Amino acid sequence: MGEEAILGFLQTSDEIPDSGVFAADHGLDHKDVVNVIKSLHGFGFVEAQDIKKESWVLTDEGKLYAAAGSPEVQLFLAIPPEGISLIELQKKLDSSVFEIGKSKAMKNKWVEIKQLAFRKVEHVKDEVQLLLLKIQNGEGVEPKEIALLKSRKLIGYSVRKGPKYAPKRKKAATDLTREHLQRGDWKELEFKEYNFNAKGPPAEGGHLHPLLKVRKQLKMIFLQMGFEEMPTSNYVESSFWNFDALFQPQQHPARDSHDTFFLQAPSTTSRLPEDYVERVKSVHEHGGYGSRGYGYVWQREEANKNLLRTHTTAVSSRMLYQLAKQEKFVPKKYFSIDRVFRNEAVDRTHLAEFHQIEGLVCDRGLTLGDLIGVLHDFFSRLGMSKLRFKPAYNPYTEPSMEIFSYHEGLGKWVEIGNSGMFRPEMLLPMGLPEDVRVIAWGLSLERPTMILYGIDNIRDLFGHKVDLWLIKRNPICRIGIDSEISQDIV
Repeated sequence: MGEEAILGFLQTSDEIPDSGVFAADHGLDHKDVVNVIKSLHGFGFVEAQDIKKESWVLTDEGKLYAAAGSPEVQLFLAIPPEGISLIELQKKLDSSVFEIGKSKAMKNKWVEIKQLAFRKVEHVKDEVQLLLLKIQNGEGVEPKEIALLKSRKLIGYSVRKGPKYAPKRKKAATDLTREHLQRGDWKELEFKEYNFNAKGPPAEGGHLHPLLKVRKQLKMIFLQMGFEEMPTSNYVESSFWNFDALFQPQQHPARDSHDTFFLQAPSTTSRLPEDYVERVKSVHEHGGYGSRGYGYVWQREEANKNLLRTHTTAVSSRMLYQLAKQEKFVPKKYFSIDRVFRNEAVDRTHLAEFHQIEGLVCDRGLTLGDLIGVLHDFFSRLGMSKLRFKPAYNPYTEPSMEIFSYHEGLGKWVEIGNSGMFRPEMLLPMGLPEDVRVIAWGLSLERPTMILYGIDNIRDLFGHKVDLWLIKRNPICRIGIDSEISQDIV
């Protein structure tokens, strides 16, 4: 509507002297008129905002203030030195002058207005009126002063026909589409010119997530200790490798659907090493290797169920089985840092998916003392030198220990992980030599990362609610670099 009015007016007139007056005469919003003028100027239909061809004129409101003074000065002068009630002050001024003047005068700290209005200064100078009179008299005005008056809608644009003026603007096409070719109207189309010199938006580099930074440092620590990373690409695992091979009974609560995500398709696996399956079944039902077993009827159907792995120990069981199949036993040190899944209620400290850090050492004659020694070495590299251990229970480790470290800031011992020695009922059915022992430990990746980066809600670290600003601006991870900073992750 604004575009048609402007182009139609210029068809019979050479110039729109004042965009503000034009907008008022035609019942248009001045902001909309200004936007249309800028668009038409960009396409060459009119000339406007060109310094050589641009002049500034006062709007009707600007003319009133040039004659009577700005609203803030009118309001200031309406307040007597002894003060006046707010009601009486409103009666002395036009409502629009009162509202604008009150806002501007208080912003300038000229007056104090509550129930009564008082002057805070003795005299004021009407800078706005002086600027308006300059423009009215054709005198030069600084750009910043023009910007001030434009923001208060006291001046407008003068507009003249441009070199490409037409009574009606033909919208330029930006793309040649299939529909244009089918209709045949592409011949009459006017295409928008492309600016091949224009710069595109600056390309941003990639940013590492805090979890990836902490993971990288932990990985470097494992590698420095001579560990080999296990392949952890299989998120989907069978119940056999996730539970049964670890000597975890089929009635264990962790195997319930309330705690584990079971797959609907494919719901089961048909690829299991049959001889090994039979040995696992036997040790579950009847025991062996010094164990009485669990004394229940082991069901193959339960072992075949596919699930999202609940811990990376499922990967450890596969790796140890492959190690047992070798002709000659070779000691190994393995680690993994990857995602696991559990059917848990999501809150500020729990997610249905998170990352588990796991390390294990497989060698002949290992003891609990070796496990404690390796744990001291590993955690000291994280800046945790004060460790304590508490007996615990795990289905597939015996003995088992919870790991605690002293937090200097909190002044107390804090649990940081779990550990133990894999049971013979797990290792010997695989075919490992009887004198081979496996020590292992694990912890989450999220906990140290949250403490390092000052995050108290795990959903702000991992998931769809993560603030991208955190990803772009998080500092480097100094675990294993600065022991004082590393101590904070305890």
